[in-house]
This record gives sequence, C-alpha cells and structure tokens, in this order.
Amino acid sequence: MDAISPGMLRSASVVADGLFATQAAALYERVRRVVPAAEWGVFVPDIEAILRLKRERNAVVLAHNYQTPEIFNTVADIVGDSLALARKAAAVEADVIVLCGVHFMAETAKLMNPDKTVLIPDLRAGCSLAESITGADVRALKARYPGVPVVTYVNTSADVKAESDICCTSGNAVEVVESLGVERVIFLPDEYLARNVAAGTSVEIISWHGKCEVHERFSPEDIASLRRDYPGITILAHPECDRPVVEAADFAGSTAAMASFVARRQPARVALITECSMSDNVALANPEVDFVRPCNLCPHMKRISLPAIRHSLETMTHEVTVPAAVADRARQAVERMVAIGRGK
Repeated sequence: MDAISPGMLRSASVVADGLFATQAAALYERVRRVVPAAEWGVFVPDIEAILRLKRERNAVVLAHNYQTPEIFNTVADIVGDSLALARKAAAVEADVIVLCGVHFMAETAKLMNPDKTVLIPDLRAGCSLAESITGADVRALKARYPGVPVVTYVNTSADVKAESDICCTSGNAVEVVESLGVERVIFLPDEYLARNVAAGTSVEIISWHGKCEVHERFSPEDIASLRRDYPGITILAHPECDRPVVEAADFAGSTAAMASFVARRQPARVALITECSMSDNVALANPEVDFVRPCNLCPHMKRISLPAIRHSLETMTHEVTVPAAVADRARQAVERMVAIGRGK
C-alpha cells in the first residue's frame, strides 16, 4: 500500500474546502429573499467552517423554528418545533448534537440521547417559562392535589420534567391531557397555554402562572390593528398567547401547525403571531404568500448565532448534562409524550 504524504493530505484538504465553499454558495439560493448579499458575505466563513466541522465531528445541528434564516436554512440538519425536535433527537445517529434553541431543548435532546454529546452554543439561552417553575414547586402542587396527574409543557427544566407524569408541547397538549383518561390534571407551567387547552377539552385544568415573554406581549388590539391596516389578512396565533388573542385570530396552533396551515392554504396575506424569525423561515418556503411581520423577538433564541455554533463545534462547548437520577425520571415523561404520536 502506498504511503500518504503530507502533500496528498494538503491537496485533499484543499479539495474538501472547495466543496464546502461550493455548498455554501448554493445555500444562498435558499435565503436570498430575506438575507441581503452583503450580509451573506459576512456569514459565509462561519457557514463553511460549520459544514466542515460537522463532518469532522460527526455532528448534526438541530434548529428550532425561531432560529434566524441563516441558521435554519443553511447549517441545520433537523428543524422543527419542540415536538419535532424531541422526536427526531431520539433517532439521531451522529456522535454530537448541537442544539440551536434554548437550554431546555438541549436538555431534552440529552434525555433522548444519553450516550451522545449534546452541545448548546450559548449557555445564556434560557426561557422565561422554564425559569417560572422548579421541581420543588411541582412537588408542592402534587402534595396539594394528591393523585392528580401532572402534565408538563416541554418548556421546562429536566428537574421539573422528572416530577411530572407526562410532557406535552403546544402541538399535542389537548391530546396528551385527554390520553390520561382523568377528570382533571395539573398543567404546567404556561398559564395562557393552559387556558387554551381548557377551551379544547372537558378535563379540568389546574394551571401555574408562567408566561412566555414573547407571546404575552401580543394583545387583541394588535390583531384589530392588523385587520384595519390589512383588510382580508389571515392571522395565525401561537397558543402561548392569551386566550383573547387566540380567539381573535383565524387559527391557533404550534409553530409546526402554523407552517402547515400556510403551506396548505396559501393565504394571499398572513401574519404569524409568534416570534419574528418564524415568519422569515415560513416565508422562504411560501414565496407566493405576503407576510406581515408583527415582530416580537425572543432574546434567548437570538443568542444563538453562526459564530457561536462554529465556536461550539471547534471547542466542543457547552456540553449539556443531566444527573442520572433526574434524567431517568424526566426521560420517562418525555418518552410517554413521544409515544402518543407514534404511527401518525
């Protein structure tokens, strides 16, 4: 067998770098309607590096629907809402998962992949809902309502999930609640989502006082203003919005449900009452639809950037771990949720 010389290695590296550069150039076609050419030039070095590092590390990037277009549409391998990411994380075959979202999502990915390395590019990427409740709070609620099952929104820490019977997302909350076959449940931690779930089921809902700092800022007046300014507009709201906002909208659903609605119905003009980047990503997939963007940014989601993803893969930081005693119980709650949707 012929020996591999340093010169051959350098040549192979040049060829590989050229392939990543070509791939990055082709990716611009996906985002050119929302990313100016001058801005794209700033992104290219990081995108090329991330593409190379993913191959070297045998890594995949999971990105939530609220990630910016240059992340969601170029370096991400798996995209979706929190339910989709939870399901797909369980089937990932790579050695490394980079979670482009917030911390509870990275914890969930680790729960579903205990033997893999899970990284989050910025440890400050938190969540107002996750921070609104602790495991101790759940234990106190269970003592107050003995025997009542606990349904916990995935926007929570692993410690809270570990105290729960089953998890849910905004996309399957009613289905999860009704799957338990009980007269009432403790539903945590989103107060607004709890109100919207209660409107869709006869099960009594005992709620908590958490709120999403993005969705709680939307009001029925915002909906009325959109209808005045854009007659005939179709308005879709996330169920983390307060009940009057949801009632004023034409449709309410998870980020995946909103994206599906636009793809199926192709409304002439639409507004998504949710985080800003969601509109950009759905707009790219639906070029014939005019998107009006009432913009509330999630400061935590926006901590994730291309340079941060690149640095995460270069340094293998920041690794997300969950203590085994917590992970085993939290994983059961997530797996029960995932099992409900299998076969659909």
